[in-house]
Amino acid sequence: MPISFLTPEGFKKLQDELEYLRTTKRNEVANRLHEAMDGGELIENAEYEAAKNEQAFVEGRIQELDLILATAREISNGGNGDVVQVGSKVTIQEDGDEPETYTIVGAAEANPRKGLISNESPIGKALLSHGCGDQVTIEAPGGSFKVLIVKVE
Repeated sequence: MPISFLTPEGFKKLQDELEYLRTTKRNEVANRLHEAMDGGELIENAEYEAAKNEQAFVEGRIQELDLILATAREISNGGNGDVVQVGSKVTIQEDGDEPETYTIVGAAEANPRKGLISNESPIGKALLSHGCGDQVTIEAPGGSFKVLIVKVE
């Protein structure tokens, strides 16, 4: 079973989501199912089918979160400052472009729009174990490119 890396904030967020799904959302879906069953023929009841699909999604997400949290290893925000590791905040610069700053997190917490990139992504994987001043080649689906590590926090 692979280890999930989570920041303290990410761990709390997933725990909160799991609690919400187990309590509030499960009850909402159960009520929808009950109301749909009271609506007549189940075979032709679109609301019943939609509620069953939502129930399957909720139960699947609960299982997924249980697994992630059971195998999670909490990381501290910020690395040791010398080399990039999970939890590090890294500023990189591609030739001629503005510097970009990312935090390396586990896949369960990744959100590139918020500057959180997975340690399993092409950029995250390539930056790991490199330090400030290193030029790193990133093998991405669209082709390879080089970046300079400007800062590691």
